Amino acid sequence: MENDSDSYLTIRTFGQTEIKIKGSKFIGQASPCSSEEEAENILAGIRKKYYDATHHCFAYRVGPGITGKFRYSDAGEPSGTAGKPIFDQIEGKGLTNLIIVVTRYYGGTKLGTGGLTHAYSEAAEEAIKSAGIVEEFILEGLSLIVDYHDYNIVERLIHKFGGEIDGRGLTNSAAGGLKEQIPTIDLRLRKSLVDKFKNAAIEATSGRIRFGENA
Repeated sequence: MENDSDSYLTIRTFGQTEIKIKGSKFIGQASPCSSEEEAENILAGIRKKYYDATHHCFAYRVGPGITGKFRYSDAGEPSGTAGKPIFDQIEGKGLTNLIIVVTRYYGGTKLGTGGLTHAYSEAAEEAIKSAGIVEEFILEGLSLIVDYHDYNIVERLIHKFGGEIDGRGLTNSAAGGLKEQIPTIDLRLRKSLVDKFKNAAIEATSGRIRFGENA
């Protein structure tokens, strides 16, 4: 990994698990999300789907690093027995951009605080395993203005740096007093590689490449 500051761990996809302990059923669901609003909407959908459940305990974290936002709730279970154990699974694995909801159907036998803590923690952990963990990168948008004879050179450079091309187009140029259209490329690139890419592109095109408003 070249730079930890522009990468983070999250879940690959939706994951679900179900465990039963002394008659109680715990349904753990881990869902990707990128904002607090999205997390709350997912939670609302689960509450609606399992409307007859006893509890919907949850934890989520969105955003990378110290700027991330998080929230967790015991949702009526004894304090510290549900939301925090779920969040501890998220935090312990260094994950972000996900919500885990553990829905409980009470089975008639009390589990005690230790039993509850273990059950919610296990359900969260298994939901994460079901979803899988993946490393993602923070990307930055760039807009390039490229001479025609440099186009293939720049495309190869984008590929070398792992950039993702979002769009291609043309823009007007009046270089040398002549009006003409020259190619543009919009791309996204791993944040930590942006300056290196710019320097390499300038060198490879002998300074002919230009960077647009998104650069």
